[in-house]
Amino acid sequence: MKISSLLTVLALSGSAFAELSYTLVPDFIKPPPGQENLGNSHGEIACDSAGNFYVSVQDNKEGGLLVYGPDGKFSKVLKVPSSLHGFVIRKDEGKEYIFAAVLNENRFIKCNLDGTVVLEIPKTAFPEDKGALKLTNCDVASNGDIYIVDGYGKSWIFVFDRTGKFKKVFGGPVQPWNFKNTHKIFIDHRFSPERIVALDRGNNRMLHLDLDGNIIGTIAEKSLRNPSSASFHGDLMCVAEIAGRVSVWDKDNKLVAELGVSQKPTNTPKIGPKDWQQGTVTSPHGITFDNDGNILETEWNQWGRVLRWNVNK
Repeated sequence: MKISSLLTVLALSGSAFAELSYTLVPDFIKPPPGQENLGNSHGEIACDSAGNFYVSVQDNKEGGLLVYGPDGKFSKVLKVPSSLHGFVIRKDEGKEYIFAAVLNENRFIKCNLDGTVVLEIPKTAFPEDKGALKLTNCDVASNGDIYIVDGYGKSWIFVFDRTGKFKKVFGGPVQPWNFKNTHKIFIDHRFSPERIVALDRGNNRMLHLDLDGNIIGTIAEKSLRNPSSASFHGDLMCVAEIAGRVSVWDKDNKLVAELGVSQKPTNTPKIGPKDWQQGTVTSPHGITFDNDGNILETEWNQWGRVLRWNVNK
């Protein structure tokens, strides 16, 4: 699929969402003033209720989150840890917070939108019998329970209550889950009761689990390019696939659009700006819908890269 700045990426033919299409918005986000590049974007991207975008970077001395306005203009840097490998912005008891897994420190933090930490779950709060932790992502259920996955470890999913008290653990490399590099997990509010989406990257599959960890079913497998992150808007789910694709799925687990597809599978942070092709992804690692259903994707790239596609209405 050839993509240029003017090309509209159409939904798959024959789909019930045949009218669903997206248009690439070139260079939507620029580096902060005084910087040539965004910085190592081995992390995530999220949107708050005001439409601001938060991009995690690993090598910015000022802080680990770059904040941009709805128009893509740089706003500020939040002084949070520099390895927010996975984070979400969610409301808890009526207020928005950043919920984040700090990979290099193997701890969880909950922050105000200005970066002030209001809750920490330290490494010592996790069960000691589950091996070395390598925490990669988290999300929060409607009741305030916090779900954290060690996707670079044994892929256990740990559950804590709103106050940070440990409740239970499930998943991991054992039956019936047999997880392998379950890179990120998210609470899927499209369903009632809500459920978990597990992006089991090492097994190249996406699963639905209930909040107790029971497997509900497989969303997709085999045809994927190693799913790494997801976001939801209405009945849709967009997925960052690290081997070179952004995909969009409906509530019936049908693929309805694919964006930025690279001709060859990719998975490297070393593709430099001079080799980027307009609208073609390299290593999709984080992804978010904005409040209007547009898609922004951030890549595992040592220079930092964010791509945007606007939904055509």
